Amino acid sequence: MRVILNIGFAFLVLFTFGCQESHNPNWEQDAAKADYIHRSMKKLTDVIVHDIISPPVAARDYAYPSIAAYEALLPAFNTHISFERQLNGLTTIPPPDANKKYCFPLASVHAFLKTSESFIFDVTQIEDFRTELYLEMDSVINMPADVRKRSIEYGKIVADHILNWSKTDNYAESRTFSKYEVPFDDPSKWKPTPPDFMDGIEPHWRTIRPFVLKKPDQFKPNAPTEFSTKKGSQFFKETMEVYEVGKNKTAEQIEIAKFWDCNPFVSTHKGHMMFATKKISPGGHWIGITQIAAKKSNSNMMESIEAYSLVSISLLDAFISCWDEKYRSNLVRPETIINTFIDDEWLPLLQTPPFPEHTSGHSVISSASALALTKLYGDNFAYSDDVEVEYGLKARSFTSFIQASEEAAVSRLYGGIHYRPAIDDGVAQGRDVGKYILENINTRKSDQN
Repeated sequence: MRVILNIGFAFLVLFTFGCQESHNPNWEQDAAKADYIHRSMKKLTDVIVHDIISPPVAARDYAYPSIAAYEALLPAFNTHISFERQLNGLTTIPPPDANKKYCFPLASVHAFLKTSESFIFDVTQIEDFRTELYLEMDSVINMPADVRKRSIEYGKIVADHILNWSKTDNYAESRTFSKYEVPFDDPSKWKPTPPDFMDGIEPHWRTIRPFVLKKPDQFKPNAPTEFSTKKGSQFFKETMEVYEVGKNKTAEQIEIAKFWDCNPFVSTHKGHMMFATKKISPGGHWIGITQIAAKKSNSNMMESIEAYSLVSISLLDAFISCWDEKYRSNLVRPETIINTFIDDEWLPLLQTPPFPEHTSGHSVISSASALALTKLYGDNFAYSDDVEVEYGLKARSFTSFIQASEEAAVSRLYGGIHYRPAIDDGVAQGRDVGKYILENINTRKSDQN
C-alpha cells in the first residue's frame, strides 16, 4: 500500500512540475510575428468597409490604433523612438515595469484592437476576432500566464493613453457642427450630385487637429481656375476635357479608373429599388499597399507597424489639408456643369463623391502616402497591387509607389469626377504635406544622426 501511495505521490509531483514548466521555451520568438498585426489591420479594414466609414474618418480610424500598436511594441526595440512630443498633443507614454517580464508583441496587438474598438460601429467583429486570435496565440505561443496577463494589461494602458489623446483632436465636437448649406444661387459652387444627392461629407474636417501639420492651410494649393461657362474660357476648356475623356475613354483608362475608385458607398438604382456596394476607402487602399510592401520586404513586426503608422499619419494630415481647400474653394463638380451646360445625358464613369471638387483627395493622400512608403522601402520598389481583387478587380503592377500615386491621381480624370487642375495641384499639395511630415518626425534612432 505504501509503495502504491509513494508512486501516486511521485506522479502528482511530476504532473504538477510538468504543468508549471509546460509553457513554450521559444514563446518570445514565436510571439514576434508580423502576421499578427497584419491580420489585425485587415480586420479593421473589413469593419471600416462594413460600417461604410467616410474616407477622412477612415484615415483617423487607421491612425490612432496604429500609433497605439507602435508605442506598445516600442520597449522591445531599441532601434526605434517614440512619437511622444513629436505628434501634436501626444504626451509621454506610460512605461512598463522595468523589473517585470512582458510579451510586447501581444501588448501591441491588444493596444491596436482595444483602440480600434473606439473608432468603429460594429465592435462585435473586433471582439470576436480578438477572442479567436488570442486562442490561436495561446495555442501556438503558450507563454507564461503571468506574462500574458501583464502584457494585455500594458496594452490596455497604452490604448487608454492614446484614446485620451484622441479625444482632444476636436472630432467629437465636430459631430455637432452644422451641415453643408447648398448655395443654389451660385452655379460655381458645389451641389449634391446624382444618384443620391447626398449632403457634403465632413464640411468641418479642417477643424480636426493634425498630427504633424501646424495648421490645416499650411500647404494651401493653387486656387481652382476661375469659373466660367463661356466657350473658349479656361474653365470651359477644362470641363470639356473631362467630357471628351469620358466619351472617348480607352479600355486601359476604364481599368485604371475602376481600380482606384475606392468609393466606400456606391449606390445603384433600378426602378424603385436601390442597393449599395461597399468598397474600400482610398486610405484603406494605401494601408493595403503598406501591407503588401511589408510582407514583400519581410519587415519584422516593428518595421510593419512603423510603416502603418507613418502612412496613416500621412493620410490624416493629407485629408485635413485637402478638405481645408475643398470647402474653401467649394468648386462645382464636372458632372453638374456638363449636365447643365453641355450634355444632360452625360454620366461620369465613376459615381461622383459627395463633397466639393478642388483639390482631388486621391491625388493628395496618394502622393503623401507614396512618400512615406518610399522613405521606408526605396524609390524603385516594384510590387503587384492586389488590394482590390476581393472587390472583383484585377491586380495591377507598379515599379514604385510614386508611379502608383500618379496613376491614382489621373484616374480621377478618367473617372469623370475631377478637372485637371485638381489632380495636378493635389499631387503637389500631397507631396508638400508628405515631405513636411517626414522632415519633422523620426521613428528610428538612426534618423537623428
